[in-house]
Amino acid sequence: LAAPDGTLIKRAKATPPPSNQIAISSAGDDRSKGLIRTVKRTSSLEAPIISLAGAHSGEILSCRFDPTGQNIAACSADRSVSLWRTYPPNTNYGLLSNLTKAPILDLQCRPHAMFDNVTTGQRVRKIRAHREIINTVDRTMAGGAGTELVATGSDDGTVKIWEGGEEGGKIAVSTLEIGCPVTAVCWGADGTNLYIGALDNEIHVYDFRKGEQVYTLTGHTDTPTSLSLSPNGNFLLSPPSPHKRAPAGFENTLLRGAWSKDDGGQRVAVGGADRAVCIWDVEKSKILYKLPGHKGTVTAVDFHPREPI
Repeated sequence: LAAPDGTLIKRAKATPPPSNQIAISSAGDDRSKGLIRTVKRTSSLEAPIISLAGAHSGEILSCRFDPTGQNIAACSADRSVSLWRTYPPNTNYGLLSNLTKAPILDLQCRPHAMFDNVTTGQRVRKIRAHREIINTVDRTMAGGAGTELVATGSDDGTVKIWEGGEEGGKIAVSTLEIGCPVTAVCWGADGTNLYIGALDNEIHVYDFRKGEQVYTLTGHTDTPTSLSLSPNGNFLLSPPSPHKRAPAGFENTLLRGAWSKDDGGQRVAVGGADRAVCIWDVEKSKILYKLPGHKGTVTAVDFHPREPI
């Protein structure tokens, strides 16, 4: 541009909108979009909702973030485990196929009864752990010794505890007889107590060192489908609950709930047969919001360890 006195004026380029904001417009046509408002992004995802699809041919039964939050693992009824990058380009960098002869119902950093190196995809160890289906698995680093312990719960009415790591053996460290099918296991914060959900609608609390039941948690009128300890170790989430129950739908399946980690456990989440995820405010016992988008029962949820994802 030229000023009246002939001086050249350079027009500054428009500053692009920050990458951590979403522009919400009033029209679907790019040529006639009108900006209404922008919403500040709260995570490092490139969009509010990211769909990770195409790896499995059957229902996904459990999913977990790894401790760093950089990766996601999911297991499926098609007997495989998929590995994904959390952040763009969200690649499916691994698929461990035909790991078992039956659907894989749950996973941790070291999946139930089977231990695989996710870098090479090679099986490290396989244990014939139970006589019936293994429904649940949890792991902990016990006490100050740094010993990894893995607990597995089965339809055979037992919970078995194994020493984890590559040096662990194929013989259980301890076997707890519950007397009915086990649907959920969860270690206490100190790696001493073990919480066990079972078909008798009770949560059995065992002292691992003594191998004895110390007390039970009652109140459920239906089977606890999962157990999850709050980040501070003071509270236990056990959906579905008869008290302040989330409207998770009508289908009885092993729904796996989770606590938020980035805020110290102020929220819990659980999916259901209504194809939505309910996010609850723990202190107020109120639903904050429901996340739609799934076309079937939401069987598992997990929170990112550091971000509100």
